[in-house]
Amino acid sequence: MDFSNALTHQLGIRYPLIQAPMAGVSTPQLAAAVSGAGALGSLGLGAASPEQAREAIRATRALTDRPFNVNFFCHHPAHHNPEREQAWLEYLRPFFKEFGATPPAGLTRIYRSFSEDPDILSVLLDERPAVVSFHFGLPPETWLRQLRDAGIVTLACVTNLAEALQAEAAGVDAIVAQGTEAGGHRGVFVPGPEDPQLGLMPLLRLLRERCRLPLIAAGGIMDGAGISAALTLGASAVQLGTAFLLTPESATNAGYRDAIRRAGDTGLTRITCAISGRPARAIVNRMHTDIDRPEAPAVPDYPIAYDAGKALAAAASARGCHNFSAHWAGQGVARARAMPAAELVDLLMQELQAAMQAA
Repeated sequence: MDFSNALTHQLGIRYPLIQAPMAGVSTPQLAAAVSGAGALGSLGLGAASPEQAREAIRATRALTDRPFNVNFFCHHPAHHNPEREQAWLEYLRPFFKEFGATPPAGLTRIYRSFSEDPDILSVLLDERPAVVSFHFGLPPETWLRQLRDAGIVTLACVTNLAEALQAEAAGVDAIVAQGTEAGGHRGVFVPGPEDPQLGLMPLLRLLRERCRLPLIAAGGIMDGAGISAALTLGASAVQLGTAFLLTPESATNAGYRDAIRRAGDTGLTRITCAISGRPARAIVNRMHTDIDRPEAPAVPDYPIAYDAGKALAAAASARGCHNFSAHWAGQGVARARAMPAAELVDLLMQELQAAMQAA
């Protein structure tokens, strides 16, 4: 069955499937395997320095001659608030003490926003990956024009109509519509009570009625039947992340893989800001139950809070406890399958074909 459409032709792929760019988990090996199988592999480079970004792009290109995507974070620059940060560290102190550790003396911005890092832009204009995507917002429109002029396809993740219209006006080529079911960080431009937290189905229908750009559906999709449903609702392609966590090519560590398997039939995940300072969905652990509580002080800005979260996770992991680690996963985590990435792409397409023929 031919799954091609205008978007797949633009992306240079055979299948309407993108492996989500999961920072810290996606690897050149994973991206290359997915791209080699006919879909679009991705690198999550939001936390990478310019040198690390260049190295990852070149490492992937050495493994495949197929197109792949590189993703960056466009969050508003974090602002230090020493009083708030110190209050957060004091709140975490008993948890550090549990593992014979003390909180850091202070917190730092562990990485910069793409929008304030022209050196990353220079790397992209030099290396020219086929696709560049953005999370948490949009880069300056002049930067988008430079990327497009370099022949690079641009994608933007959105979570509501206002963000989609902003991305469309900025001139991106396609929109990743991220429902609240998705694992990892919500792509919301401005976190807060105004976030409607739309699920994928209503978000897709809303955007299909109001936007002209191709839509890429993201959130909770784990199999061919889910892909078929998203395409039926107006998506031109889908983006799956959690589905690839158990592939051998991913950088998911042993504790993370064990947490996925232990999720079992419940697949219990929840969105919290306590890990990083931004709303993100992960497998429920003590970050959700013990730290994200009503009496907790205000969480520092993202990614400053993530500096504290990573330090606590490291202290716990050193004592064999992984209950404070960021085990990002979507609502479909119980259906994650352990198999090589290329085999998973093939299976997903077989399931898609069967679902479409049965419809």
